[in-house]
Amino acid sequence: MTNPRKVSIFGATGSIGQNTIDLIQRDREAYDVVALSGGRNIAQLAGDAIDLGAEVAVTAFEDCLPDLQAALEGTGIQAAAGQAALIEAADRPADWVMSAIVGAAGLAPGLKALQGGATLALANKESMVCAGSLVMATAKANGGSVLPVDSEHSAVFQALIGEDISAVERVIITASGGAFRDWPFEKLATATPEQAATHPNWDMGQRITIDSASMFNKALELIETKEFFDFSPSQIETLVHPESMIHALVGFNDGALMAHVGPPDMRHAIGFALHYPDRRVLPVERLDLAKIAQLTFRPADETRWPALRLAREVMETGGMAGAIFNAAKERALDAFIDKRIGFLDMAMVVERVLEQLSSTTGHIDAEFTLDNILDSDHLARTRADEIIAKL
Repeated sequence: MTNPRKVSIFGATGSIGQNTIDLIQRDREAYDVVALSGGRNIAQLAGDAIDLGAEVAVTAFEDCLPDLQAALEGTGIQAAAGQAALIEAADRPADWVMSAIVGAAGLAPGLKALQGGATLALANKESMVCAGSLVMATAKANGGSVLPVDSEHSAVFQALIGEDISAVERVIITASGGAFRDWPFEKLATATPEQAATHPNWDMGQRITIDSASMFNKALELIETKEFFDFSPSQIETLVHPESMIHALVGFNDGALMAHVGPPDMRHAIGFALHYPDRRVLPVERLDLAKIAQLTFRPADETRWPALRLAREVMETGGMAGAIFNAAKERALDAFIDKRIGFLDMAMVVERVLEQLSSTTGHIDAEFTLDNILDSDHLARTRADEIIAKL
């Protein structure tokens, strides 16, 4: 019998983390769980840590540490809190690490895991948007590897297995269209956070579901596609596919399209990354194509979803533009959730921040280091807050 694989899950209490835990629990003896992290859902974090026998459980919020310590008292599981504790947990030896912390906060722990030579299962798309070349270079320098967990990028990755990447002409990333895909455009200005947080296909957290409605989630994925696979912006397309059955298509120079088709269940992409390079049985629905009968597609209108246009500008600009884009998006999303700005204002805020921090200021063209990425992130958040305060 082979030794259990050492695994850590960052963002364990979110939907990606919970689906990862579900798969690990189904083959419990195959894994030793090193670290789990979460946010304010301390009961879930502590319960999972106990069930999985983790070495350490970390909450991102230091004010939650007393509750976590109380929940883990007598278990022998270490409780910790804060960004430094997350990085320390990521520094513990592990074979496979799930990076599912939402936002730029997931970047430093992911880099730390790669520095230890781990396989990083990347569900934190912001890491690639903000620092794609740094992530990939860190993996290469330390014998680590990065596997995509977003369903779209997992689909592209799978379609490319055994193929000559130089033969790829285009990549099509599909989008569900989110909560407002059937709304008339003139109604979008009145959309509320509650309406935006209800997804027609996926069961996800509030923030990512709202990002789906605004297409900022898809905008991040376009940038991630460029960074992960080193395609040019002109090769990357978006298509609205309401059924969410085809996750991506890869087009080759002979006119062929390779499509990855599967149910809208994140356990497929997670399971593929968990077991790679093997394929294992997964507890996901087997599609009945005769019952589904048809799959539909619509163009992705960049007037309706300006986030897509902004993503193309970011890909063309490069440098710190991704970090600035992501940070401004996060602050705009915060403001929308708090009902301080409207739904359509989010893209306007991001566009203004990108304009203000253009290459003429030196920020976008700064040397590509973690410190400069974090500085750009901080500056973009400050500028976004200033713009939001004036609306």
